Amino acid sequence: MTTLKFEVDADGIALITLDDPARPVNVVSPEWMDEFIAAIERVAADGAIRGAIVTSAKPAFMAGADLKYLMTLFDAGIGAKEAFEFSQKPSVNMHRRMETCGKPFVAAINGLAMGGGYELCLACHYRVIVDDPRAGIGLPEVNVGLLAGSGGTQRLARMIGIERALPLLLEGKTVPPAEALKLGMVDAVVPAAELIAAARKWLLESPDPMRPWDKKGYRVLEGFGLLNHEQAASYSAHVAKIAARTWHNYPAPVAILDSVFEGMLMPFDKALTIESKHFARLLADPVSRNIIRTTFVNKGQADRLVRRPAGVPASKVKKLGVLGAGMMGAGIAHVSAMAGLDVVLLDATFEQAVKGKAYSERLLDKAIERGRRTREEADAVLARITPTTNYDDLGDCELVVEAVFEDRAVKARVIAKAEGALSADATFASNTSTLPISGLAEYSVRPEQFIGLHFFSPVDKMPIVEVIVGKRTSEQTLARALDFVAQLRMTPIVVNDGRGFYTSRVFQTFIHEGMRMLEDGVEPALIENAARMAGMPVGPLALTDEVTVELPWKIVQQSIADLGDAYVRPCSYEVMRRMVEGFKRPGRKAGAGFYDYPAEGGKRLWSGLRDAFPPAVEQPPVEELRKRFLYIQALETARCLEEGVLTHPADGDVGSVLAWGFPTWTGGTLSLIDTVGVGRFVEECERLAGQYGQRFKPSGWLRERAVRGEPFYPKTASAA
Repeated sequence: MTTLKFEVDADGIALITLDDPARPVNVVSPEWMDEFIAAIERVAADGAIRGAIVTSAKPAFMAGADLKYLMTLFDAGIGAKEAFEFSQKPSVNMHRRMETCGKPFVAAINGLAMGGGYELCLACHYRVIVDDPRAGIGLPEVNVGLLAGSGGTQRLARMIGIERALPLLLEGKTVPPAEALKLGMVDAVVPAAELIAAARKWLLESPDPMRPWDKKGYRVLEGFGLLNHEQAASYSAHVAKIAARTWHNYPAPVAILDSVFEGMLMPFDKALTIESKHFARLLADPVSRNIIRTTFVNKGQADRLVRRPAGVPASKVKKLGVLGAGMMGAGIAHVSAMAGLDVVLLDATFEQAVKGKAYSERLLDKAIERGRRTREEADAVLARITPTTNYDDLGDCELVVEAVFEDRAVKARVIAKAEGALSADATFASNTSTLPISGLAEYSVRPEQFIGLHFFSPVDKMPIVEVIVGKRTSEQTLARALDFVAQLRMTPIVVNDGRGFYTSRVFQTFIHEGMRMLEDGVEPALIENAARMAGMPVGPLALTDEVTVELPWKIVQQSIADLGDAYVRPCSYEVMRRMVEGFKRPGRKAGAGFYDYPAEGGKRLWSGLRDAFPPAVEQPPVEELRKRFLYIQALETARCLEEGVLTHPADGDVGSVLAWGFPTWTGGTLSLIDTVGVGRFVEECERLAGQYGQRFKPSGWLRERAVRGEPFYPKTASAA
């Protein structure tokens, strides 16, 4: 055995220690399942063994499924039948066999036990957990579009009751030991030094190898379904809550509710079959594939700096310079100081620089109030930020991030002043969100050491950085930039230079499409609600108000000035012009945009909006508006890949989900195209182009992909 150790002591107690040498944490992998099933059979067959303790040699007890292995199943095109058969091995051959083998098993939970790890504990006859807040337990499968398919939905509901179990299953919450004991999720909480002894004590004194639901006469306390009026009301309420939260885009929560409702009406083994069928349906559904591939596999690769040039020595920033102490600069200074870097925060006046540092002070004060940080820890972070107006203070900074106004002349001045103070090998990064990096690098005396680092606001809550490579940016500079992002424990995506790069360029299509819908006669409230029903976090009109209508309007004017007749005006040009120049309603900052902002707080759609842009008598279906929102973003992402702004589909997907909240059920902009099917997507874009304009026209490159049937993520021949 390679993934676990098996020992038997003089009292006939087997100690099964999970310890996969190939992974930092134990996971439910095919090889581990084979070995654990063999261990169960050894316990069951050996008359000298009276019971077994299951524990871990790693700091965590066990995580859930091996997500990389699940991706091989997705890529091989697993169907519902194959998914059902796949689920039977852990559910029936392993957990159910352990539960009914006639020998008692104890889970000695020494650390975090999540997903399949906690399902293993649930299948044991007794659970004892270490008294450590890091040793949380839970069933978070809903977060990856799945359900706890190895008996988790059935055992937890029977152990602690439906009303306690459903929130845990539907929200994927991690529960600390004390709360777990109170809920009935574990049987005992003990100090770490007593964990194995407590498990042995139960096995030696009072083991019961039969679960309650396997005893004659057992009835589920809450197993009357809709015949119980309280249960009927509860299930109905959960259906409504799920619909309000997911807009019917995520099938897992409803499948969990179905699994519990149906399973609790049936004998346990039949309930496991029902659970497996729901699990299989989810595993064969593209939503779970999309979520796992983008938010776990591809994000994990980005966090491990998969785009970092090979052969460049690792680097570390000890002292960072930040030029501009506005909201963005202050945010960059804060996350850098939190990561242990010394920060020079520079602005035109000392008062502005101090104000930028005060941003960190406010965030840290809130953390202290919530018990997340001590005063001493907060003071240590603040001590790392030095406000200044003196460029000479940048002398020993290894990296400088410029975060001043989106104005070339201003940026040119600060680049020249900063480079005059920096050492010869220092790296310079611009936080511009729209201006081409290669153009800004022309103001630099060392363009090879110039790169773009596009952070997102608020920086402390948006853990992604778009790293923009200019035409003359060296591989060493790219590597250093990625090493810096890793120091901040943020996720980088790497893109090539271009107007708007990737994220700003594609994000703009969402707000422009929303504004154009006004001109097309769509009801304002319908526009906002359709976007949210598609899975976007907020409607395009509300979002435009937050960034201000003035900002995209200025970007358009700058583009016209730069490109002249070659620039194609966005579809919302006339709406923006009227809002900014005609109605003088530039956005929330001015107190007036697409929304009104009453003095008493809150917001509501501008009462004059329907008069300014009269709605058509006949309104389009919600599904048509959803499609316009999602397809225009996906199409623009495909153009970015075609043009070489993006070099890998994974960066497009991770960036779209993390940077501006493209719905995770799609897996990202390019995964959406694969989910729809490239051929069908191109056909729909042709239809949309004929109805709404050339912005939806697919390129010849994309049409050729459709003819070849070439997805952005190729499928493998098998899962072997």
